[in-house]
Amino acid sequence: MSDKPVYRPAPVLMPQSGRRIDKIPERMGGPSLTSESARARLVETLRGLGISQPSVLAVMARVPRHLFVDEAFASRAYEEAALPIGYKQTISRPFTVARYAEHALQGRSRLGRVLEVGAGCGYQAAVFSEFCAGIVSIERIEALYAKARANLLHAGYPQVQVLHGDGLLGYPPQAPFDVIIVAAAGLDVPEALLKQLKVGGRLIVPLETQGQQVLTLIDRVSENHWKRETRDLVKFVPLLQGVRDF
Repeated sequence: MSDKPVYRPAPVLMPQSGRRIDKIPERMGGPSLTSESARARLVETLRGLGISQPSVLAVMARVPRHLFVDEAFASRAYEEAALPIGYKQTISRPFTVARYAEHALQGRSRLGRVLEVGAGCGYQAAVFSEFCAGIVSIERIEALYAKARANLLHAGYPQVQVLHGDGLLGYPPQAPFDVIIVAAAGLDVPEALLKQLKVGGRLIVPLETQGQQVLTLIDRVSENHWKRETRDLVKFVPLLQGVRDF
């Protein structure tokens, strides 16, 4: 693996106001997808599954998930389910995204810089952008990189920096990160990500062990010491190195 990652940054594109879009845009499916009742049902489902942090529940209700799913699945946007986004990838279950957010915050109201490995369709980056000072999201599949950028701009999140590159190499220009989130499962954590985690920061990654994927929290407690603890059973696509230019 090269130690000189090459990234393709997004060109500067943002709404004329340069701010979040106040009114949630509609998509195929019409107002039913943006209704308060659809979001309220999702929040109640998440609460029933154990998501309890009020700020996380509020953000899960606010982020327009229907703008991140393919139109063929728009009617299912607020179901508690993972949905295909093409290229053998999925948008994560709302519960999984909310659980990542709770683990990252752990009692804090705000985060500093966040690195996401695996932008996918951009949904998780949108959620985390509500809590952090800045987020960089790296996607190895070029078509999904383009999709994530377009989705985030359309949904009103121009502040999210999306890059096309190998996420296993991290992003040294903005390291160290307060939080690193990995949206794919591997056998172990790439050394580059451990080194780019701030002392006092947290890395959240699904790791494969004994035929299962377990969400693992890794806290950097000092310059040369990391502490691990395992949490939820999860299901993610494989964590792969390199880039795919199509």
